[in-house]
Amino acid sequence: MEVKGVPAIVTGGASGLGAGTARALAAAGAPVAVLDINIAAARQVAEEIGGVAVECDVSDAASAEAAIAAAREAHGLAGICVNCAGIGTPHRIVGRDGPLALDAYAKVIQVNLIGTFNILRLAAADMMKREPMAPDGERGIIVNTASVAAYDGQIGQAAYSSSKGGIVGLTLPAAREFARSGIRVLAIAPGLFETPMLLGLSQEVQDSLASTLPFPSRFGTPGGIREAGHAYDR
Repeated sequence: MEVKGVPAIVTGGASGLGAGTARALAAAGAPVAVLDINIAAARQVAEEIGGVAVECDVSDAASAEAAIAAAREAHGLAGICVNCAGIGTPHRIVGRDGPLALDAYAKVIQVNLIGTFNILRLAAADMMKREPMAPDGERGIIVNTASVAAYDGQIGQAAYSSSKGGIVGLTLPAAREFARSGIRVLAIAPGLFETPMLLGLSQEVQDSLASTLPFPSRFGTPGGIREAGHAYDR
């Protein structure tokens, strides 16, 4: 897909993999709308890459609808959407204080899974209105961020793994539905990256997780996305 000049939306774009993705897309010539609930941080990234910052709570229908409308007004109908917004506070199902509060589990599902669906439905609706960008009829691409935890969840990741497994399950039927409109939908399953979510864990836990990586035994960095940014042009 030729990225240059194609309007892009990145959720969770103020930090971590979202910020790395926003920078990579901008470097490839795409006008980028940086969507994030942390508008101050989103503005910093947007200013750096020459994009636009939009406040968005992906788990809220009205907030997401307003954000997609703002991105559309700034850059036009999106042809690229990358869903990176997510949370992942670790909790055991039954801890020292008893069973995990249901609200805590539901919050992760609401942001990670329902939030991804929320943006996907809105971005796809916009993409269906676009003129085809290539002879094969392509109108856009949506990338959902799952996780290795969808397939290999650890203790304390019940909510997070559930949400990411849901994203995996969501992606194929969405891809089949939107294929007829020239919209590709795919999911990626990153491993361990230096994101605010992971770096918020104790150093002991970080060291333990890093030691499980065969080689090199360290976390990936969001900056590595930019180095591989040319892949978006394929």
